[in-house]
Amino acid sequence: VQLQASGGGLVQAGGSLRLSCAASGRTFSGYVMAWFRQAPGKEREFVAGTIWSEDSTSYANSVKGRFTISKDNAKNTVYLQMNSLKPEDTAVYYCAATPGFLVRITSHYSYWGQGTLVTVSS
Repeated sequence: VQLQASGGGLVQAGGSLRLSCAASGRTFSGYVMAWFRQAPGKEREFVAGTIWSEDSTSYANSVKGRFTISKDNAKNTVYLQMNSLKPEDTAVYYCAATPGFLVRITSHYSYWGQGTLVTVSS
């Protein structure tokens, strides 16, 4: 399994970015796909997640209403649309995948992408 994250960059507060996670190596039906982030000096934290073959989603309280996770089955790609960005959203964003239940625990996830840096200036 390979996960390739992209789409990070520098944006002003209030702006938007869309991250992409291209998944390959197997069929992901039944897999949980999630985004995590890690700010400097902080632990990696759950941002959003979805189950590949279902419509269920989950969001961290800090991003609810601003971020949207979606997927394109034909392209095997998961997206994270980030709107109304704040300086505190600055972090390296990672996509992750695992079979099983949609949980927010980092150690639950078997596969990780390389991360993409999002910097939000004030």
